[in-house]
Amino acid sequence: MTSPTPTTKFAVSYKLNGERRFEFAYLQSASVEEARAALEKMHGQGDDVISDVKVSKAL
Repeated sequence: MTSPTPTTKFAVSYKLNGERRFEFAYLQSASVEEARAALEKMHGQGDDVISDVKVSKAL
């Protein structure tokens, strides 16, 4: 039995259709690519434009 991959809570700030937003997400690393994938999963496959993604460790 393998142990689950460790995750850390990160704060992700981004713009959704030009509007500044933020979310908390459990990610394996602070990579923008992983955060963007999590945001796309949250917001679905619609016409929303996700930009200016920044990741920082949550306090």
